[in-house]
Amino acid sequence: MAACPHVSSIKIPSANTLVYKEECTFCFDSQNLAPGIEVCLTCFNAGCNSPERQHARTHYGQTNHPLVLNIRRLIKDKPKRVDENEEPPQKISKLAIVPEDEEKKYEYVTYVKCYACGGKEVEKTIGELPLVIDAVMKSVSAARKSEIKAWEEEITECEHTRNLIQNSPKALESKALAHCNNCELKENLWLCLVCGNLGCGRQQFGGVGGNGHGLAHFENTSHPISCKLGTITPEGSADIYCYLCNDSKLDPFLENHLSNFGINVKSQQKTEKNMTELQIEENLKYDFSMVTEDGKELEPLFGPGYTGIKNLGNSCYMGSVLQSVFSLDSFQKRYYPTSLEHQISCLDPANCIQCQLYKIADGLLSGRYSQPIQPVDEEKTNRGQEGIAPNMFKALIGKDHSEFSTMRQQDAFEFLQHLITTIERKEHNNSGKDPTRAFRFTAKQRLQCLECKRVRYQTTTESHISIPVPAKNIQTNGAEEIFEPVTFEQCLESFAGDAIIEYSCPACKRKTNAATNTRFVTFPEVLVVHTRRFDFENWVSRKISVPIIFSQDLINLDKYIAPEQPENEELLPDESSSSGESIPVDELALNQLLLMGFPENRCKKAFIATGNIGSEVAMNWLFEHMDDPDIDSPIVAGGTTSTNPQVSSESDIVQLTEMGFPVAQVKKALAETNNNMERAVEWLFSHPEDLTDNFSEQENTNNTFGDSSFPANYQLQSIISHKGTSVHCGHYVAHVFKDQKWVLFNDDKVVNSQPPLEEAYVYILKRIPA
Repeated sequence: MAACPHVSSIKIPSANTLVYKEECTFCFDSQNLAPGIEVCLTCFNAGCNSPERQHARTHYGQTNHPLVLNIRRLIKDKPKRVDENEEPPQKISKLAIVPEDEEKKYEYVTYVKCYACGGKEVEKTIGELPLVIDAVMKSVSAARKSEIKAWEEEITECEHTRNLIQNSPKALESKALAHCNNCELKENLWLCLVCGNLGCGRQQFGGVGGNGHGLAHFENTSHPISCKLGTITPEGSADIYCYLCNDSKLDPFLENHLSNFGINVKSQQKTEKNMTELQIEENLKYDFSMVTEDGKELEPLFGPGYTGIKNLGNSCYMGSVLQSVFSLDSFQKRYYPTSLEHQISCLDPANCIQCQLYKIADGLLSGRYSQPIQPVDEEKTNRGQEGIAPNMFKALIGKDHSEFSTMRQQDAFEFLQHLITTIERKEHNNSGKDPTRAFRFTAKQRLQCLECKRVRYQTTTESHISIPVPAKNIQTNGAEEIFEPVTFEQCLESFAGDAIIEYSCPACKRKTNAATNTRFVTFPEVLVVHTRRFDFENWVSRKISVPIIFSQDLINLDKYIAPEQPENEELLPDESSSSGESIPVDELALNQLLLMGFPENRCKKAFIATGNIGSEVAMNWLFEHMDDPDIDSPIVAGGTTSTNPQVSSESDIVQLTEMGFPVAQVKKALAETNNNMERAVEWLFSHPEDLTDNFSEQENTNNTFGDSSFPANYQLQSIISHKGTSVHCGHYVAHVFKDQKWVLFNDDKVVNSQPPLEEAYVYILKRIPA
């Protein structure tokens, strides 16, 4: 091997450098495949070395970074146990990352080559190459860094724990005699750090008992901070809950606060599971059956379109959504096959949402990663397939998001909404190819005061409908409630039918009743139907497991079209007064949301945004706008959040118009959001119907979603199901109808299986052309 003149271009990665060394940033080819992965020794991007793809060569063509380290990982032969009493390997805990002992499990084959020298192999001992290679091999990979960061607990202290004022000291009863002050429960006890009251908690995951007396104590006294007995450790940690923040918190002075009641932290031993352990334990319990009723294993499926997604730790919500949306024609046409033109021009694929969507599509649809693998141990059955592990995509789609950036279980429907919004923003300048347009349609809400008969209409662009699930309890079997089944049509009727609400009528100048309903103006190509299976009881999210009887025949939605507005109808006056005062909020309805734990400012904003027509509508608005950047901004005159309006700067206008928005709409967005750039972007994407006179007919057409033609016939395409007691625990899977059969995608397991239609949380229906 000759000396290479390009060795001087290499760099030694620091501890903070992101080193992509496990898999290609453009595809899911990994170190485990025969060609290996090539790590750029200048910027540490990873490219595959497969003959048909050669993404490492593509990277060189973009950057002229010449040298790469080729890494291939081989599994060592597993030694047989000599001592039968030897303890098995440590079980991986989802409370922390347990580093894998790679030296025992793998061996690595590496070599260096230079693309500038025609791909020739380079001697690894030249110059600083030994130091660079050693640093790359010992570095924590970018995927692992992202994983560790996401697993880190994000519980912080609050002003209420920092500034806690306690009553006079008093000694508690001995631990053996301690029980709730209001009942005989001796577990799940919460100590009020203000007065020393012992109250039982609310019922928790896994059947942990509780009557909510700790919460009742707060409601009676407003004492905000409680500590869960049994979780106190000698190191000074414990479960702390702040009722005012309605969240788990840290107490920086816990040792002093506990000593006020005669509790010596250093002598404590943890005897109960904390909230995180309970949640994780509950999540691990749930799995969908992978056997038939007669005990036979379900038939595994392999090949293009039958690729599983590995669970990255509580990520089944993401996997089920990705399997559902990438089974749709609009997503397949947009992202598969991969755009070579984009790959050639993209310099940072790991942080490019478009590249990562291409990568997901290729991973799921190519069949490349859906190959049968042999069992690790002879006594075990076939493990199925490896599937894909979308670490880069998860890190990117969840970046800076308070929930999706964590490793906690999340709501699959909320993630679907987040995915749709993210893609819509990315594809705004290319709206003709935006796959999320298939979900969008126009809806019209009608409200009529039952006293004065005046009406109000509101037209919005939507990407889903959220249907109530009428719940009639038949019996309670232990902790499990059994509900009477309802039909899917009954749920649709509840959605589109009149709901009678209490209403502060601006025409009658007093509280009245009003009838409100929502209907379709246009029908989408793909209809997402979210079932409202979760509600709150004593501030705890619970699941309402009502069986929904769903027929797989065509579903016709013609009768849910919004009728033409009669000419003789009289409209209600605008509720915002001319004096600039904000809309009055119904105090009774407001208290209903406050008792559920929502902050008052958010509640009032929800009522203003929904026309003050009831707590249920406001609650749904809150769930759909939790991620709005201005959700916690103060409300000022007229129900807006603006303060001290400013003149739009030219640089802001230029920056937004470069994103493809017309100047007039940009100026309006900035005016509506007090010249706040981030909120202006949100406004622009959430007001596609706010067109100005300067828009052309073509632009107007591009902002029209769905159509109003008949018949509006739909066929079920996929469902996302959930097993578990609440949105914070359990397991999600997707069932997709493809190739004339139903396919279950349960993480990395893909099998032929009939769907549990009665348990579905999200239905995705495709419109059938007339």
